[in-house]
Amino acid sequence: MSFKPTGRLAYREDGLYLMLDRLFTASKEDVWASVSRAAGLKGWVGTYTGAPETGAVRFKFDDPDAEWEYVSIIKCIPPKRFTADIGEDDAARHVILHLVEGAGMTTLTFGQRLHSAAEAAVAGPFWDYYLDRLVAARAGAPLPDRAHYKPHVEYYSELIVPRKAAEPTT
Repeated sequence: MSFKPTGRLAYREDGLYLMLDRLFTASKEDVWASVSRAAGLKGWVGTYTGAPETGAVRFKFDDPDAEWEYVSIIKCIPPKRFTADIGEDDAARHVILHLVEGAGMTTLTFGQRLHSAAEAAVAGPFWDYYLDRLVAARAGAPLPDRAHYKPHVEYYSELIVPRKAAEPTT
């Protein structure tokens, strides 16, 4: 497995996002199971407790130092779209997940809204690591070591912030 940084910065209607993509030879329903069900999540990112249908769960990343975090599910449209806030108050991370299927392949696009482009230096290596774990877990391959992602900090520190789309004139 190559450990290359894959993220990019993009503006969406509600702010600047770090966006990352992964491609799978699988249906979006199959990939959705890996990112939404407890058994699928446990193999690559962590575990949750609670009732997702209520919009409130607690999540713990698969890391010995991780603490339980509250997750507020904002929007969930299986098997294609998920929006949530991980954490609480100003420390919450707003994340989006979008799945698109075509020609037997599914593209997973993951995004985290940033307060500033500088946050990408932390968020980028973190999400590259976990998304590569998803790829490895689905392939039955060994999970990558987090140490391979330390060099990604430089890449994410140097990402170019795109220009905002021009506001329509009236």
